[in-house]
Amino acid sequence: MATKPPRADIDETRVHVSRPKKVAVGVPAVLHALEIANEQMGVARSVQTLLRVNQKDGFDCPGCAWPEEDKRHIAEFCENGAKAVAEEATLRRVGPDFFAAHPLDELRGHDDWWLGQQGRLTHPMVLEEGATHYRPISWDDALALVADELRTLDDPDEAVFYTSGRTSNEAAFLYQLLVRGLGTNNLPDCSNMCHESSGSALTETIGIGKGTVSIDDIHDADLLIVAGQNPGTNHPRMLVALEKAKQRGATIIAVNPLPEAGLMRFENPQTVRGVAFGGTKLADQFLQIRLGGDQALFQAIGKHLLEAEEADGGVLDHEFLAAHTSGFDEYRRAMADASWRDLVTATGLPEKSLRRVAETVRTSKATIVCWAMGLTQHKHSVPTLRDVVNLLLLQGNIGRPGAGVCPVRGHSNVQGDRTVGIYEKPSAAFLDALDTEFAFAAPREHGFDTVGAIRAMRDGRVRFFMSMGGNFVSATPDTAVVEAGMSRVGLTVHVSTKLNRSHVVTGRRALILPTLGRTDRDRRGGQEQRVTVEDSMGAVHASRGRLAPPSEELLSEVAIVARLSGLVFGSAGTGAAAGGRTSSSSAASSSASSSSSRDQVMSRGKDVAGADRPEPVTSPEPVTDAAGDATRHDRGYPERTAAEESDGTHSPVHSDRETADGPDPADLRHPSNVPHADWAALEADYALIRAHIARVIPGFDDYEERIGKGGTLHLPNGPRDARRFATADGRARFTVNPLEYPRIPRGRLLLQTLRSHDQYNTTIYGKDDRYRGIHGGRRVVLVNAKDIVALGFAENDVVDLVSEWRGPDGTLEERRAEEFRIVAYRTPRGNAAAYYPETNVLVPLDSVADVSGTPTSKSVVVRLARRT
Repeated sequence: MATKPPRADIDETRVHVSRPKKVAVGVPAVLHALEIANEQMGVARSVQTLLRVNQKDGFDCPGCAWPEEDKRHIAEFCENGAKAVAEEATLRRVGPDFFAAHPLDELRGHDDWWLGQQGRLTHPMVLEEGATHYRPISWDDALALVADELRTLDDPDEAVFYTSGRTSNEAAFLYQLLVRGLGTNNLPDCSNMCHESSGSALTETIGIGKGTVSIDDIHDADLLIVAGQNPGTNHPRMLVALEKAKQRGATIIAVNPLPEAGLMRFENPQTVRGVAFGGTKLADQFLQIRLGGDQALFQAIGKHLLEAEEADGGVLDHEFLAAHTSGFDEYRRAMADASWRDLVTATGLPEKSLRRVAETVRTSKATIVCWAMGLTQHKHSVPTLRDVVNLLLLQGNIGRPGAGVCPVRGHSNVQGDRTVGIYEKPSAAFLDALDTEFAFAAPREHGFDTVGAIRAMRDGRVRFFMSMGGNFVSATPDTAVVEAGMSRVGLTVHVSTKLNRSHVVTGRRALILPTLGRTDRDRRGGQEQRVTVEDSMGAVHASRGRLAPPSEELLSEVAIVARLSGLVFGSAGTGAAAGGRTSSSSAASSSASSSSSRDQVMSRGKDVAGADRPEPVTSPEPVTDAAGDATRHDRGYPERTAAEESDGTHSPVHSDRETADGPDPADLRHPSNVPHADWAALEADYALIRAHIARVIPGFDDYEERIGKGGTLHLPNGPRDARRFATADGRARFTVNPLEYPRIPRGRLLLQTLRSHDQYNTTIYGKDDRYRGIHGGRRVVLVNAKDIVALGFAENDVVDLVSEWRGPDGTLEERRAEEFRIVAYRTPRGNAAAYYPETNVLVPLDSVADVSGTPTSKSVVVRLARRT
């Protein structure tokens, strides 16, 4: 039976510690998942819902984006996927009575776990300036309030539109069209904080910003290097693929500062071996590397391979190097000059260990490197990932079975959102296609990424903020700066399924717009709608919820954006200013004409719609800008050079505003320069949106047909499909990257922020981190036992964490996170770990990765301060 939400926050005085686990999943994971599902949904609803997760006729898991095989298991979900579904399909409700009972000041005082546990939002709510409580508001009035605020902006760039990865392709495409119709590219997203470094490095070196492997490649790999990643918690279904690879003879090397149970041994609860016979050992070698030492590791492996080639030959793929790469000689000379002493210092590993893993790579017939945030959230993340590519190129491990790059995204459809246009630096080619399709001129000036948006809010340059899903305040770095900046915004708008901290840290006025989740039935225009998502490996498929929505007052994300666009831009095809308000009957009124509208849009076809569009001159695949996070500029059109893309001066992090190729049209912000679309028809039939996507973005041919009946649309991938590289010279590029690694001042520690096992991104499911042995609390800091003694502390001491950062003017800045219990843990000397979002306050806004601008959340210098 479903239970009531908690009354109190987590009691951190009750935290206790046990031995870390050496085995992941198994029966305990099943029992824990079912316990949480029962608490949130009850037994019957749990069964009904969980058996539809990731099924061809069901809905895509709202958690991670690990792909499914074509043949699905009856239970196609993991422990944390079950938790994510349970949180969304919960029977708990947050309605007007809740907000009437809880003033904003009280809500601000609760922790993230308590807020998230209260349940699903049921009604649009408004917080007036100076008010103490949210109150209900009609959809008409809520959307009119947003439209009116947008009309009063002095400049479209005073508005920021954030996107979280859960948003569907259809909603994201309409959302970016709305934003560009307003005249801005201020479209920061969660990619900016995770795999942006991957996209920057991969786009420059192989011409595509996403991975180059399929699920079958994982199974067929001879060697898998899993670096800076904890799949047992963050992508548990990946363990099934790793197990299958092991059963086929693969070797797995785990590279991580912390030993993680999910890479030691996997007890698959869906097999007899997993339940009764101890499961499968996964990692054959575990390299406990220092934080930030990964670049040195990949340079060390490359150096060893080149030395082995020089001594014995037969190591490198010379045919591939000659036919498909450039820059090899420069890389070879740089590695010859690299110092083994420096590589040992940077990694914290003996040369013998580095050479042993390099020998494993040398003898591998097909190698895949997988990674996540452990590699992407350092100052030198982009050079690190360039060196990953360098290593794979040496043996031709791009574009053949069982080999390639595999950046593993952590959020469902974050890659799809970028593919369909959620990006602050769109290519000229994408904008040209958008202009042609919707008969307007989109802005060419680059917008704010996440860090740029926070800076602009801090400086009072943002009057309007809208978030499509997500929890911006808790997800971003430098919490105090973010909260202060948000409070300066005139109106903040959040499209959300559940209560979170971003609803209680607001602008002067605030709106909460409740929306349907993945599990909810979406009925528009007299028919049930489906949406689509893209997984980590570029496969697009349909998702359709089956549960009755938690309230009749909910609108889908598509409906919210379509109605808002109709208010802002006017009726279909006219571009006239809207004077009326939307109503709940707007979709219904268009349903009669929906069929004919759909036929008309579909019948336009590619010949008509694309008549004035520039022809593709390179590969027609969409290209992600962050592995796992989307299309950047190789959409099959001419693109900026790699030098332009990789130059740090071309990042809005280094220069908040920047202009894309070509001048802005003279009439760019004229009232008549708006996208022409039948917004009511698009709300009533999502197939019409997919038809627009297919004409704007190469690779979506026959979109509707290919996602039908559980089908999958595999987006083109040049490096994988044909060893085709959309770089400046048409070849995969070796790069020379000076060795970088963090230097830790005496008496300080280098902190990484990470998730607990009862957590997904900023959503806290529970109080435990079962695999690491932490129970009943979250405010702990994991420190090497020798460091605890050397710094003059004892285990279980409660300390403040104080980060130290020298700002642009050289001034030492300090940030403080209070009351963390010291836990002795097996970390490298000088390294520590603690959970976010509690430690986001320690991450300086200006501490970002070169080129990509990703916050350096895995590389924070801290000291432990005694509580007084």
